[in-house]
Amino acid sequence: MAGLVTDIDGGMLEGGGQILRMALAFSVLKKKPVRVFNIRAGRSNPGLRAQHLKGVEVVRDISEGKLKGGEIGSTEIVLHPGKVKCGEYSADTGTAGSICLLIQVALPCILFSSGVTILKLRGGTNAEMAPQIDYMTEVFRPLLERFGGTFDYKIITRGYYPRGGGEVHIRVKPVKQLKAIDLVESGDVVRIWGWAFVAGSLPIKLAHLMADSAIQTLRKALKNVDVKIERYVEHPDVAVGTGSGINLVAETSTGCLLGGSALGKRELKPEQVGHKAADELLQSINTKACVDSYSQDQAKFTVINVGTDSNIIECEGIGLENNGL
Repeated sequence: MAGLVTDIDGGMLEGGGQILRMALAFSVLKKKPVRVFNIRAGRSNPGLRAQHLKGVEVVRDISEGKLKGGEIGSTEIVLHPGKVKCGEYSADTGTAGSICLLIQVALPCILFSSGVTILKLRGGTNAEMAPQIDYMTEVFRPLLERFGGTFDYKIITRGYYPRGGGEVHIRVKPVKQLKAIDLVESGDVVRIWGWAFVAGSLPIKLAHLMADSAIQTLRKALKNVDVKIERYVEHPDVAVGTGSGINLVAETSTGCLLGGSALGKRELKPEQVGHKAADELLQSINTKACVDSYSQDQAKFTVINVGTDSNIIECEGIGLENNGL
């Protein structure tokens, strides 16, 4: 059965890169070959971009697999994975393509390797259409730790659109098995913190405007919640190019962490950027969710209605056990 290739339509749902990343990770974890076709069919520029190709390649290398169709623009790939091998791996998008999306596809695989694995990744640390690296470290990592996994990280340099050039190192110890968790009580927001940044030629004033706007929006909706947002200029030694943005994290009384973020754009006033990040965070808070939308879209869920405005979302794992440990 292991030789049979599973076909996955990459044009399903929104037809983006997430289907490709999940198909590759499950292929490696289950040791089953996979063919993904119609890759990114729902995008204006279908097929593999640099970011997606590097994700495919690093997974191929981690699993000592065989790959067909690994070129820029490919709308179909076939991966025959081997055994996950620990060690050190590098991937460079050569663009502002998201480092976080490289982590998304590689991390599930190396959590089930036979030893410590180090990823040295280059690209965009704070990119559109992807979680910012700060979300991965401040929201996603604590959530992963509840399941029994984690990673150490070092942000060497930050990279922004369009130049990229950021570099992040990730160190992962393998797990025997991830554990199931229950997150059904959202609790009340007890505090919100965050950071507004500028880099390159942009003045600190923009960070203040983003932060002040976010605070105003949040305090209007959450009267008695403590909100603190740091404002700073990225040192040129650790930031490539010019960029700005804001990241927010809300903690609830039950320990849930929710994120909200936005990046600066030429067509947006900094006040709009701050409001956008705060509004994104408030959407998760107002739905009484235990995790935000970025964490919710990583797997298949079953939704069970338990009241007029309340649902329990269940996700059944594959029960994988690491036989290499």
